[in-house]
Amino acid sequence: MAARVEIQNVTVMYPNGVRALDDVTLTVEPGEFVFLVGPTGHGKSTLLKLLNREEIPTRGRVLVSGWDVAALSPRRVAYLRRRVAMVFQDFRLLPNRTAWENITFALRVTGKSHRVALRRAPEALAQVGLLDKADDYPPELSAGEQQRLAIARAAAAQPELLIADEPTGSLDPHSSAQVLRLLADINADGTTVIVATHDPVIVNSLRRRVVALRKGRVVSDLREGGYPADLLEPAPSRTPRRAEAEGGEP
Repeated sequence: MAARVEIQNVTVMYPNGVRALDDVTLTVEPGEFVFLVGPTGHGKSTLLKLLNREEIPTRGRVLVSGWDVAALSPRRVAYLRRRVAMVFQDFRLLPNRTAWENITFALRVTGKSHRVALRRAPEALAQVGLLDKADDYPPELSAGEQQRLAIARAAAAQPELLIADEPTGSLDPHSSAQVLRLLADINADGTTVIVATHDPVIVNSLRRRVVALRKGRVVSDLREGGYPADLLEPAPSRTPRRAEAEGGEP
């Protein structure tokens, strides 16, 4: 089952007076793949944190599969987090556990039986091409492999919603492309996927819906995909000194 996400007139104000989100309304249908784009510090991470109740709105409502997230009891919050998986830029793996153990431990924490964990771990590792690394520890893996392991851990729980916050931010282009393909595969299996990024290359490589935030507000919603041109950062200008160093005309 895939999750439906509804964000209804949501504003988030922090105690220091910063308005992280400003009257945001957004619906993500079950099984959609959505890129959430915009400059750093303009509300992308805050919006994602609302979906598993790391944050709660100052005003408005956040619904995940019909549940009003802010109104959930602690017990229901724990259940919600079994259905919503997160992938982070900094991986957040357990360094003293093997790749295999990172997955089985996460599954047990979310209430899966030992038998289920033992079955799903090799399936998840095979899905991301890391079955031969099952006994390796995260520090022994490359950055790209660590992110693939983090995705395997998330996918093994068979979530209704997978949210990824800058999942390619610390990766080289080849690893970024691998991660993007994995997220697309998970979406193709029926999971709703929301990816926050400010990388136009990965957005343009996969023509999916693109929602853009600026200063905490939704400024565009492109169903046909493509990184909004008005959010692209201008290329650095070539100063006379730099042009001369490059062998060109000043």
